[in-house]
Amino acid sequence: MSDAAQPTAAEVRAAAEAVKAALDRHLAAVERRTGDDDKAVYEAFNALAAAAEEYDELLYDRYDEVTPFEIPGADGALPPYAGPDEPHALSLLIRRDYAVAEPQRLFAQARRVAELDGEADPTGTAARADVSPLAALGVLFGEYEPDEIASRHKEFGLEEGDSTLWVTAAEELPEPGEWLNAPFEHADPERIVCRFDVSSVFDEQEDDHEDEHDDGTYGVAAPTAAVDGS
Repeated sequence: MSDAAQPTAAEVRAAAEAVKAALDRHLAAVERRTGDDDKAVYEAFNALAAAAEEYDELLYDRYDEVTPFEIPGADGALPPYAGPDEPHALSLLIRRDYAVAEPQRLFAQARRVAELDGEADPTGTAARADVSPLAALGVLFGEYEPDEIASRHKEFGLEEGDSTLWVTAAEELPEPGEWLNAPFEHADPERIVCRFDVSSVFDEQEDDHEDEHDDGTYGVAAPTAAVDGS
């Protein structure tokens, strides 16, 4: 950074004072918190993180020094719940990822379904399902419920990726057709009642930790289906 663009010593000092003030506000919020999801604590934490980051940047730019502090990130964490205390409606938001691992198996299953449905047109869906992954997927997902696809994904030549389920609360049920054009546009993390994530990364984390037995020996913990409920 050029000398002209460097922050002044006074700016660095002001940033340090801002960190001190943010620390005091964070401690005060913690002392007054009303529960694990207290909004004031969450906001004070974010303010402290922002102040510390600003100070760290100015300190480095001015003096080429860094702080020993690292504010833990909140990536993936949910904000405090801000939905109704007594919801009269709820929504389930589901995402499941799949890889097309065996295209020929996918085509064969789609062709079988199309033929059973009486699709005899040689230029119709059954024919396209032999060569087009899009047509094959359309046939299978048109025939089976998503839960059945999930339980039988290997039969259809699919490989599971990550999945997540959000349960969100609302004051009332939306009007019919109200959100169909953009079903996920208004998903509000602050209205999540609970969330369940499934990912192979959780299994890998389990494998990285050894399980200590009562006799003092160690063994690798058995992988489990990792479900993270927030």
